[in-house]
Amino acid sequence: MARRAPVFLDLRRIHLPPPGRVSILHRVSGVLLALAVPGSLWLLQLSLRPDGMAAIARGLHSPPGVLLAVGLAWSLSHHLLAGLRFLLLDLDIGIGRAASARSACWVLAGGPLLAAAILARLYL
Repeated sequence: MARRAPVFLDLRRIHLPPPGRVSILHRVSGVLLALAVPGSLWLLQLSLRPDGMAAIARGLHSPPGVLLAVGLAWSLSHHLLAGLRFLLLDLDIGIGRAASARSACWVLAGGPLLAAAILARLYL
């Protein structure tokens, strides 16, 4: 007997396994990084002015700047780690169910840790 697809999707009751979460967050982080490109180019242009680096530093130490830096650091770190995980999966490394779940948990834990290291280097 074929399994029936759900009639409705209650997002509060759907529990994705870690590989599913990593996949969705990989897409979200990629979109955030793509949206950050114009702002990054503007900051690069601003940094070439004589007082531009001081203005950028002031902006990065404001509350919205810190929030933006946290979001971009997480996006970069998660996207990097998840991308490496997907490359290994393409090479048939860690393709089993247990290994895939384990590597997804490593990505979910490693993304914030790598982001914290990036932010520590930026702000300390």
